[in-house]
Amino acid sequence: MRKSDCSKLHIAMFPWVAYGHFIPFLHLSNKLAQKGHKISFLLPKGVQPKLENLSQFPNLIQFFPLLLPQVDGLPPGAETTAVVPMNQQKYLAFAVDQTRDRVESIFKVLKPDIVFYDTWFWIPDLARQLGISPVFYVVAASMSAGMVLKHKKLTRETTVEEAIELPPGYPSSSVRFKAEEAHALLFLAEDFGSGLSFEERMHKSMIGSDVVAFRTYREIEGPFLDYFAQRSGKLVLLSGPCLPETKTQQLDEKWVSWLSQFEPGSVVFCSFGSETQLQKDEFQELVLGFELCRLPFLVALKPPKGCSTVEEALPEGLQERVKGRGLVYGGWVPQELLLHHPNIGCFVNHCGYGSMWEFLLSDCQIVLIPQIFDHILITRLMVNELKIGVEVERGKNTQIPKESLSEAIKLVMDKKNETAKMLKANRDKLKHTLSSRHLQEEYINNFIQALQDLVKK
Repeated sequence: MRKSDCSKLHIAMFPWVAYGHFIPFLHLSNKLAQKGHKISFLLPKGVQPKLENLSQFPNLIQFFPLLLPQVDGLPPGAETTAVVPMNQQKYLAFAVDQTRDRVESIFKVLKPDIVFYDTWFWIPDLARQLGISPVFYVVAASMSAGMVLKHKKLTRETTVEEAIELPPGYPSSSVRFKAEEAHALLFLAEDFGSGLSFEERMHKSMIGSDVVAFRTYREIEGPFLDYFAQRSGKLVLLSGPCLPETKTQQLDEKWVSWLSQFEPGSVVFCSFGSETQLQKDEFQELVLGFELCRLPFLVALKPPKGCSTVEEALPEGLQERVKGRGLVYGGWVPQELLLHHPNIGCFVNHCGYGSMWEFLLSDCQIVLIPQIFDHILITRLMVNELKIGVEVERGKNTQIPKESLSEAIKLVMDKKNETAKMLKANRDKLKHTLSSRHLQEEYINNFIQALQDLVKK
């Protein structure tokens, strides 16, 4: 292409319609805009007001709202996965696919150099027709992208043994699925809109790109990145996690006041992100596990399915038994700020990728309860490869027994325990590397240079 002066880029962003994708794409947008590059961000119309306050450079980051058509099977007005159950998200994907003509019109007017996307398999062909470079941006773990490159396509007839079999040359046998977790892989074979399975959609999106970019550091996922590059034949770029600066933000007084009742490093904090919603019996067993560990705790979870508040879902008598020691909260909490409070000593989490970066830069011990496909792989990376956390053992029907949760928490919180000491030492060493002031800056500068080289071709 392209343009004689490509020192400043114009980049379009078009993520999958989940806040776990909007926010990382916007974090990257902020890092690029900070260097003077222009961003055009495509998103559903109703999402824009919720993201605008996260834009640090409104003069360089412009939002372009898309009106999603109503399609059969999709709840009226639904625009994101936050309000659409997993089994209906295929209709959401199909609805966004119907905006292709609108996206094409926007691109014809804007004429960006590059478009970053993930789930939209039709973007590569559209982009090339308009002289735009398509870059597939992976906001989840690199090993999950590698698993999509399996040698055998998953189908509804795939056996458990075939589903959990690792692809040829996969870098580690310890980062794998257990037999009882095969359902988390077999969902890849299910319909995900426009006549494609989830696996086919991701594969077409990925293989059609000029470049595959990952939101990670080589220091965390190096072998998996090398494996992906070798298996896919794609140029791989790394943006780093692009986490925003939080030094100027302060924790609300209500949380400071509540946490001040306890000793440094003594409080167990649990959060499963904005989308995870447990069944009522799972929720009750979980909070009973926090009661059983006999440590102060703050549990921040969405009300379980069928309940409008967390209070109505609590086991009978629990509030009275843990009064003054435990708090179960059903609203949004400032997770990253809480993780940096000195009285928080343990973080119980689902191991979503965004949460992973936040706890890697904290001083908390880590207890993990993965829920879905990529969470499981990230958990195995944290536990088996990096050896910085523990995974709670599941019982019958893959449920989390309160005893298993309590034992895992007490293990990592016991300062005399050799395993706890080892986990802390490994995490401290990794945090020292990742928290280098210059590391993210070096990654983003190299990332931008590679993008500039791409548009010069």
